[in-house]
Amino acid sequence: MTDASRDAISVRGARQNNLKNLDLDLPLNELIVVTGVSGSGKSSLVFDTLYAEGQRRYVETFSPYARQFLDRMDKPQVDSITGIPPAIAIDQTNPVRTSRSTVGTMTELNDHLKLLFARAAALFCQQCGKPVRRDTTESIYADVLARAQRGGDPRLLVTFPVPVPENFKVDEVRELLARQGYTRFFEDAGSAAPAAAPAPRRGSKRGRTPAGVTLDVTQDRLRAGSAERGRVLESLEAALRVGRGRVNVQVIDDADPPRRLDTWRYSSRLHCADCDLAYREPTPSQFSFNSPLGACDTCRGFGRTIGIDYGLVVPDETRSLRGGAIKPWQTKSYTECQEDLEKFAKLRGISLETPWRELPAQARQWVIEGEGAWTKKVWYGVKRFFAWLETRAYKMHVRVLLSRYRAYTPCGACGGARLKSEALLWRIGSHALAHSALGGAAPFLPARAAWNPATLTALPGLSLHDLVLLPVERSYEFFAKLELPRPLDEATELLLGEIRARFRYLVDVGLGYLTLDRQSRTLSGGEVQRINLTTALGTSLVNTLFVLDEPSIGLHPRDMQRVIGVMKRLRDAGNSLVVVEHDPQIMLEADRILDLGPGAGERGGEIVFFGSPAQLRASGSLTGQYLDGRK
Repeated sequence: MTDASRDAISVRGARQNNLKNLDLDLPLNELIVVTGVSGSGKSSLVFDTLYAEGQRRYVETFSPYARQFLDRMDKPQVDSITGIPPAIAIDQTNPVRTSRSTVGTMTELNDHLKLLFARAAALFCQQCGKPVRRDTTESIYADVLARAQRGGDPRLLVTFPVPVPENFKVDEVRELLARQGYTRFFEDAGSAAPAAAPAPRRGSKRGRTPAGVTLDVTQDRLRAGSAERGRVLESLEAALRVGRGRVNVQVIDDADPPRRLDTWRYSSRLHCADCDLAYREPTPSQFSFNSPLGACDTCRGFGRTIGIDYGLVVPDETRSLRGGAIKPWQTKSYTECQEDLEKFAKLRGISLETPWRELPAQARQWVIEGEGAWTKKVWYGVKRFFAWLETRAYKMHVRVLLSRYRAYTPCGACGGARLKSEALLWRIGSHALAHSALGGAAPFLPARAAWNPATLTALPGLSLHDLVLLPVERSYEFFAKLELPRPLDEATELLLGEIRARFRYLVDVGLGYLTLDRQSRTLSGGEVQRINLTTALGTSLVNTLFVLDEPSIGLHPRDMQRVIGVMKRLRDAGNSLVVVEHDPQIMLEADRILDLGPGAGERGGEIVFFGSPAQLRASGSLTGQYLDGRK
């Protein structure tokens, strides 16, 4: 190899398609634009020769077992290619056909976000909306002391709850506790004390305790303001240990027996002490809809289910019930259903002549939902009609009928979020930051959360589904300002930095309008190419050949410099880029331009020019004349 070609891809005798025995040295670590008229041989050189050989050689490094799972391209028609690094093609084809693939999975941002939520998110109870955190003896003592100071240092009882198993009597549990030294039990004078188990019924071996009976076992009695700190901590630690991670601090009056004024509940686990709800420890899989642990059980992580679309059942809302608003019942096979509808509607005082869209919402719901089962003498409803058809789906004509009225609709169990409800109880960020990112829109309400609108809007931060529904540019601003609770470990710091960088790359290439939840198969070729470009940038590859096919397609001219900046960043990281392109902005920013031609087909396949953009503008080639403005 000569000195000129030592740091270059040396191509000798390229004859792929219409290439005419080309000899060429392409310098490494440069941005090279290949241009020319359509059919001049650009793709034949860049994709069918350079990329095919780079990819083929890279695949050859794997074992025969691994190679059988990889796509391999045919060896190009060329005498020799030397100095070529492993190649990656970023073209406009969209190979994605599954609805599981989204912008978030393509860019690997979903993988980073699930790690961040598992490490740094805060959990909020699905019942009361309060933060769920692990209490320690120190944090409990600090909270009790602060509450006591605000309340005038009341009398306190440190207790722990002990549920009574159904197969035990209350007296038996008390006896077991007494053997451990616990002989005092708090029984609120203002409420009924836990009674002993009822007498056993005739024929039973022993009495059963009613479900839900719990003893409040007294650990200590004190006033927080005057008690020694060590004593309070010791009492709390003992109560947490015997109470299996739960402790209650009862605020009582001075009566004898005392009355409960208030109860402060604490737990050392992920457990809402107020609602008595326990939660799982967070894991990354819990925040991934591509994992069985995180995916919604109903839709399996697709976010949609196939069911009856009532928009197809009532396609023309100007029709009345008598005029055929319910389309499937306008055939001879199901005239009986139409007659039943008219009969029961008369009995219920529902108009048969009013257009469907003018019927009251309650009346329309009655038509769809019905009143009860088919066997009863009541209106069964459209929904039960289709449920009955499902039981007869073994018949071909029934399956054909059902297919006419089925469609994909958002999953009712997860609301289209794809994840189990518990994963959506975790949130990151502050209230102000979330409000700014949402732009006044309401945050997403998890399916099983019993939060009212006021509770939901008062919650700080955003859930994972809130984030994937945001435009990328808003997500970028959210993470740029996000401050996670300190202290953070080094891994979380790196993770947050990587998320910020990937969002910035997407904004840089003009994709700030996309959402992470957007299905990949709905993207245009130009969008797919730019996403792949940012993914390559995020993987920090070096010594790699990137071949691109017109990355400017579909891009607004004002965003062109951003794409150029991303390509230059890849080049500066130690990679080589060969780009098929016609846009003057990208051509003028290239290190070198290769002009193929002079014509198309048989008249192409030759090197018209190879040099810097300045040299091309000064040359007499057709491309140079247009680039310089002479034509």
